[in-house]
Amino acid sequence: MGAGGNMNVTNGGKNVLDRVPVKKTPFEISDLKKAIPQHCFKRDLQRSLYYLFGDIAICFTWYQLASNCIPLLPTPLTYLAWPIYWFVQGSSFMGIWSIGHDLGHHAFSEYQWLDDAIGFVAHSAFLTPYFSFKYSHRSHHAHTNSMEYDEVWIPKRKADTFYSEILNNPLGNLFMTFVRLLLSFPMYFTFNIHGRPYNGFASHFYPNSPIFNDSERKQIWLSDAGMAVAFYVLYKIASATSFTWLFCIYGAPLLVMNAHFIFFTFLHHSHPSLAHFDSREWDWIRGALSTVDRDYGILNHVFHDVTCSHVVHHLISTIPHYHTMEATKAVKPILGDYYKYDDTPILEAFWRETKNCIYVEPDEGDEDSGVYWFRK
Repeated sequence: MGAGGNMNVTNGGKNVLDRVPVKKTPFEISDLKKAIPQHCFKRDLQRSLYYLFGDIAICFTWYQLASNCIPLLPTPLTYLAWPIYWFVQGSSFMGIWSIGHDLGHHAFSEYQWLDDAIGFVAHSAFLTPYFSFKYSHRSHHAHTNSMEYDEVWIPKRKADTFYSEILNNPLGNLFMTFVRLLLSFPMYFTFNIHGRPYNGFASHFYPNSPIFNDSERKQIWLSDAGMAVAFYVLYKIASATSFTWLFCIYGAPLLVMNAHFIFFTFLHHSHPSLAHFDSREWDWIRGALSTVDRDYGILNHVFHDVTCSHVVHHLISTIPHYHTMEATKAVKPILGDYYKYDDTPILEAFWRETKNCIYVEPDEGDEDSGVYWFRK
């Protein structure tokens, strides 16, 4: 809660629902790069590996504790211990996945081949098609908040009455929350749910999908092969142990990781103060600035600050995660009101956005502006 007891006021005294300016920015990306200390652009392989292997060690520790200690507990306590393990392990999985995301942005080392090799293994281990996501995510960064060309979290329009009317109520919000957190991760990769419309079958697993260009299709096959190997390994593990054991140790934490991904990416790109633009008004820098930094408490550290430094990440995606907070502080004075930070408690913010960010439309009387705002 912010100043004066108003839950929409940040600790800095600003109303978090105040709109970000939509006029053309008085600064360029070159001005922002000059403001950031040069060492923030350095990709330190040793330091990057430290974070990666640190996360792997944490996951291994949780695994050892769960597999060796929880079965020894009295049965009633296991019903508490397992969900705790699922949450902490799923959160730790998200930390490794976030490093895989950095690898796809070439923000890990100076060697593109090494970034791709490690990212391919890391993301395949969490049933994510590495190259497929790398290429569609690159397009997302190139077209953020474009009504026509963004790749993910494309907002609905009022004319889509299934969302603007049928689901626009508390029960509908609960239903959509359940669907988003449980199913959206695999459905996005499989059927392009939340993605832009394409002519033809759009899927991250289909090499001939219109999501990709011809130079990328061979690596989509490689992504599929990585997924096939991962599923085979999981099948062998389940055969050697049991499906129940595999679900408790790996499957349930993976669902938590998937929910984390959907939760924070939804909140990155859904806020009443942020605009979307059609082709009449969109430009890259205003699109990149149409995202929001939020405070997830200790999870900021677990997720390597992807939650609280997302704005600067959209501006310069090759900055390693261990420099993004410093880079954010450096550019904030230049960004001014173009920078959006919301410290609303995160569960409260999620529920607010599910209620208030149902569809987008231009302001009344300004229908030809090319600027769209969330409505409910």
